[in-house]
Parts: sequence; C-alpha cells; structure tokens
Amino acid sequence: MENGAKRPYRMGARAAAVEATRIRIIETAAALWMRRWYDDVTLQDIAHEAGVSVQTIVNHFGGKDELADAVAGMVAERTELTRQAPTGDVAAIVATVFDDYERHGDANVLWIAQIDRVPAIARAAAHARDRHRAWLEQAFADCLPTPGPAREHVLNLYYAATDVSLWKLWRRDLGVSRQDAEHAMHDLLAAINPRKRNHE
Repeated sequence: MENGAKRPYRMGARAAAVEATRIRIIETAAALWMRRWYDDVTLQDIAHEAGVSVQTIVNHFGGKDELADAVAGMVAERTELTRQAPTGDVAAIVATVFDDYERHGDANVLWIAQIDRVPAIARAAAHARDRHRAWLEQAFADCLPTPGPAREHVLNLYYAATDVSLWKLWRRDLGVSRQDAEHAMHDLLAAINPRKRNHE
C-alpha cells in the first residue's frame, strides 16, 4: 500500500522535473537568441548556460531548429497572455503594443533580419504575423468594415502602423522618447479609423 502510494508521487515529481528542465532550456535559448545571431549560438552554449548536457537538449527537442520552434512558441504564448486591451481603446492598444516592443522589440528586429536564411525563424515570423493580425482584428473589431476588400485594406493599415519596424524607426533610429512615439502611433491609428474618415 505504501509503495503504491509513493510510486505516483515519484512519477509526478519526475515529470515535473523533466518539464522544469525543458522550460529552463527554452528560456535560456530565448535569452541567448535575443542578444546574439542564431548561428552564433550553439547547443553547447545553451547547455552550458542552462546547466544541462547537449544530449539532454537533443533528448528534449531533437536539434537546434526544433528548439527554436519551441522558443518561438513560448514567446508567442506569453505575448498573447500580456496583450490585453479593451476593444477600440486606441490608447490602451498603443500602450500594450509598446509594452511588448520595449521588452522584446530589439530581439524581434534581430530575428527578422535572419528570416531569409534560418527556416526556424521564418516559421516563427510567419506565425507571429498571423497572430499580430488576428490580435488587431480583435482589438479594432468595433471599427472595422464588414468582411471584404475594404476590411483587408484597413487591417493592412493597422498592421503597418503597429509593426515592430515602425517602433524601431522611432525608438532606435530616430531616438524618439517612448511617450512621443506612443503619441505618434496613436495619431496614426486614430487617422486610420474608417468611421472617423467617413464622417469628415
């Protein structure tokens, strides 16, 4: 009886330890890839920083590209959890976008620069674009035209006004303060609103 009771506990503890190791590897890889080029980070680098062996990484993920897919999945999931803004509240939407980009914008730009030569990053970028567009469709649901070309056009404008490349232009290339950059994005989004334009 006692052995039977202990066995599920041991199995549960082992599963938790395995999952904790998996998460530590993913977070370590993400931290390294946020600062360095994909090709410059080896599995040995990740293993050393995570305190595991290369074989452990291989056992969990199979290889570097598969690990990159897992990193992209984790980042996407956490981004979706933090991107909360009332529908149609432009100020809140802008603040949410900037909160995300101020944390991960530089890493996003670094990854985007590698899309053409790293398949794992290309997959991650495609997924991120789809999720960003879906989020915009939800965030601006109250002011989008009915489904059709006009709706796609407005969504494309919203996407361009909230893309990380525009954040980079303002914050990194031009050195604009966050407050002023948020104000600029707010103005762009407000000007795109098709209902506002139709009443002018």
